[in-house]
Amino acid sequence: MRERGYAPIRSYAAIGDGRTTALVALDGSIDWLCLPGLDSPSVFAAILDAERGGRFALAPATPFETERRYLPGTNVLETTFRTGDGAVRVTDAMTLPVAGIGPQREVARRVEGLSGTVSLEWSAEPRFHYGTREARLGRRNGLAVADAGADALAVRAWEAGEAELREGSIAGRFEVREGDRALLALSSAHQEPLVFGSRDEVEQRLDGTIAFWRDWSEKRDYQGPWKDEVVRSVLALKLLVYSPSGAIAAAPTTSLPETLGGERNWDYRFAWIRDSAFTLEALLDLGCPAEAHAFFWWLMHASQLTHPRLQVLYQLDGGNRAPERELSFEGYRGSRPVRIGNGAVEQRQLDIYGDLFQAVWVYVERGNELDRENGERLAETAGLVCDVWRERDRGLWEVRSDPVHFIQSKMMCWVALDRAVRLAERGELPREHAARWRREADAIRAFVEEQGFSEAKGSYVRFAGSEELDASLLLGSLMGYCDGDDPRMAGTIDAIRRELGHGRYVHRYTGEDGLEGEEGAFLCCSFWLVEALARSGRADDATELMGSLLELANDVGLFAEEIDPRTGEFLGNFPQGLTHLALVSAAVACARAEDG
Repeated sequence: MRERGYAPIRSYAAIGDGRTTALVALDGSIDWLCLPGLDSPSVFAAILDAERGGRFALAPATPFETERRYLPGTNVLETTFRTGDGAVRVTDAMTLPVAGIGPQREVARRVEGLSGTVSLEWSAEPRFHYGTREARLGRRNGLAVADAGADALAVRAWEAGEAELREGSIAGRFEVREGDRALLALSSAHQEPLVFGSRDEVEQRLDGTIAFWRDWSEKRDYQGPWKDEVVRSVLALKLLVYSPSGAIAAAPTTSLPETLGGERNWDYRFAWIRDSAFTLEALLDLGCPAEAHAFFWWLMHASQLTHPRLQVLYQLDGGNRAPERELSFEGYRGSRPVRIGNGAVEQRQLDIYGDLFQAVWVYVERGNELDRENGERLAETAGLVCDVWRERDRGLWEVRSDPVHFIQSKMMCWVALDRAVRLAERGELPREHAARWRREADAIRAFVEEQGFSEAKGSYVRFAGSEELDASLLLGSLMGYCDGDDPRMAGTIDAIRRELGHGRYVHRYTGEDGLEGEEGAFLCCSFWLVEALARSGRADDATELMGSLLELANDVGLFAEEIDPRTGEFLGNFPQGLTHLALVSAAVACARAEDG
């Protein structure tokens, strides 16, 4: 499975507790975990440096085969290991608190003997603060503990061998026979005392976590096609919710490469304004009102910090800083640099104003209201759009080449002003500037139609005056710049399929972006194409493509950011929120198309 110590990105599953997320490889190794939060420094980062990153491994001591699944309706992972001598089942979860005092974060790993006798080995190798702080290993009250500064973790083993302190690790070995049950628990603390729970308490938290996820998923309101895949996607999105604030991270990882060995490696542990409209609509479509309200008010809070200007992304706690720097890690399969922070925070991306106003419109249209203060602030932001839409920007894809007049950005500026007018007509925004918003929206549309359309290609183009294409132009249909069956959008769909599509795969764009190397096909673009086809009246084409795309998920139903069309290998950060959001939106669009 592994190449130079690295597992395929496709081989990972995710577990989490609403504050952070761990990635578990098919061979039982937890290769990524940041503590105490999803955007905190890593404790386990073998996915970015197989030698120095650290991991929490658990596997048979002899050759084995594996199969796994999420327990139905949960984010709890069940892996079955089969050896020549027997079989065991491992249940992995980041536990949720129940009554009483528990550790701040906890990974529980339950091992059950299914047949025969299986020898297993485990090893926790903490490498605090992105591997820069050496762990001190010792014992407290006889229990194995690793600490570094304000961070500490403990490993407890019940019927899972004696926890031994080795060079840089806490490790053990044990045998499991049919009917046996063992348990490992990793508990952590940050600037707080470590809490050592009993076995019964850990078991209770694990069982309570399974029950919580089942209860939560059963309440999701979706009865359309591909229900299992949609529910799995919303469960994946729930793992990206940072519960203290309501923000939703783009992904729980950083610097998983878009090109193996290349420089296209970015930190996605932030919340992007770009995703806001998709996020809010998905949460409301699937019956997640608590998450929708929390996310909406996080969005109002974060956008207030830079008002009336918007940033491309914000920290999960609503902060507006994301300085980009490089780590000394080797990078996934040698893909460097490894970055934390994201320099795109400093870019001008005009499309995000449309995303914000579309999110507000969706929220209000579903029966919610704005308060007066937020209505006034949004009106000021609409005024800013009137002032800046004529400027060049870096576009949706955050290119690092020179700014240009991206047509999708202009379309989204039109969406921003159109929604501002509609909100004013409903009394949610002050009306005194609505006439100006209408005039500027008309000017934007004239610009797009005159300078952003190629008669030769029969398509909207990537930027004004060019003949290049961009899959993000599909959002013109999805976000309501034009009707799905508009002739110019129909031509754009055909051109994107012709020039950016390769069967079921869709690349982002043609042309320069300021970076070296190629990239894989972007999975969200393929799902956008499904939705655009459904909206254009081509429901059969949409359904066929959707079924083909769902086959690309990994064995537990998760998607990365990109895929290599030649090999099927996942690329980019994982699991990718935008891909799963696009999947949900496409499924809902197909269901509506079928209903007429």
